[in-house]
Amino acid sequence: MTANDVETAAIPEVATPRVTVERDGHALLIGLNRPEKRNAADLRMLQELALAYGLLSRDPELRVGFVFAHGDHFTGGLDLADVAPRIGADGLDSVPEGGINPWQVSGEQITKPIVIAVQGTCLTLGIELMLASDVVVAADSTVFGQIEVARGILPFGGATIRLPRTVGWGNAMRWMLTGDTFPASEAHRIGLVQEVVPHGEQYARGLELAQRIAAQAPLAVQATLANARAAVREGDAVAEVALQPELVRLTRSEDARIGMESFLSRTPANFIGR
Repeated sequence: MTANDVETAAIPEVATPRVTVERDGHALLIGLNRPEKRNAADLRMLQELALAYGLLSRDPELRVGFVFAHGDHFTGGLDLADVAPRIGADGLDSVPEGGINPWQVSGEQITKPIVIAVQGTCLTLGIELMLASDVVVAADSTVFGQIEVARGILPFGGATIRLPRTVGWGNAMRWMLTGDTFPASEAHRIGLVQEVVPHGEQYARGLELAQRIAAQAPLAVQATLANARAAVREGDAVAEVALQPELVRLTRSEDARIGMESFLSRTPANFIGR
């Protein structure tokens, strides 16, 4: 064994992350990174994704999350061979300390907006991740499927709750109860995605929208998001009660002053989040 061999052996092997995390200004870029398996989610990917969402939530410099996938496919769904044996009496625990459930079906709620770009295959938990986000851009190549019934289970990441609300009862049941796949044009028609772009342009367009959101006043963005969610989850009356107090709170912020100065001077605003 040579000296070089000894040095090499002493260096521990670092596992390739299942989820890449990169800052781009005030945006956190979160990339599914198991392309050789069509980004099928094993437990490690689920945990790393939860930790990325936790980082987004905690860091005051981060204003928006942008979720995308490395490779040709967004996700082939759960890696059942890895995940199924880990489902215990209370279900699947995939959120480590410091993480937030990206599917928002339990635990702490994310208060910052999420933009998602999808392409290729987007099955099961991929659709549910979209439903728990705020803006979705799809490549025209994308094929969607909520196929759990074909595997003997039900969608447990929020599709049974959010898909009927997002696309209407009949559209949701048409795709969830048959397990059939459907194209990006249908996803756009029923309101599951907001934009369809040529294959290869989904990342750039999604990032553009994320950066556009990040450029707005972050307190106002988060208040808008929170009030809209309150209306959906708790009813219009709850959201209505909060409107005026939130308006008063925001008008007293430094960002409101910056926004007014920008309006009067007709110059771009540089918001500071206070």
